[in-house]
Amino acid sequence: MKFHLTAVALVLSAGTAFAAAHSMTPAIEGSDQDVSGGTVTASKVVAGENGWLVVHRTDADMKPGPVVGHAPIKMGENMDVAAILTEEVASGDMLMLMVHSENGGMKTGVFEYTLGAKEDGPIKVEDKLVMTTVTAE
Repeated sequence: MKFHLTAVALVLSAGTAFAAAHSMTPAIEGSDQDVSGGTVTASKVVAGENGWLVVHRTDADMKPGPVVGHAPIKMGENMDVAAILTEEVASGDMLMLMVHSENGGMKTGVFEYTLGAKEDGPIKVEDKLVMTTVTAE
């Protein structure tokens, strides 16, 4: 009987560990939104480490452009993360919401990324950026 309980406990703990690891896969969700208040919000950001929600300008080419906002995120699930926009965003502008790391910079807790830099750079899963696009309304 002792063996069966131990085996059940191992299976349960392995399943819990798998679920925890699976839920840490970086992801981001957002939708088209009114940005007239000077912010853009990701409804959900999942990060495997502390880092940043970064807002890039983009267009139909779907390439990340200049950064127009950022907000810190913590490891795990982050809900309703709002980034303050650092420049004017007009209705109809496309924005790319992206998960960036907190690695490679000189200071922890200070966003140091500039387009193309390695400091606090974008996170990739299977060689793909963790991002979604929204349109300003």
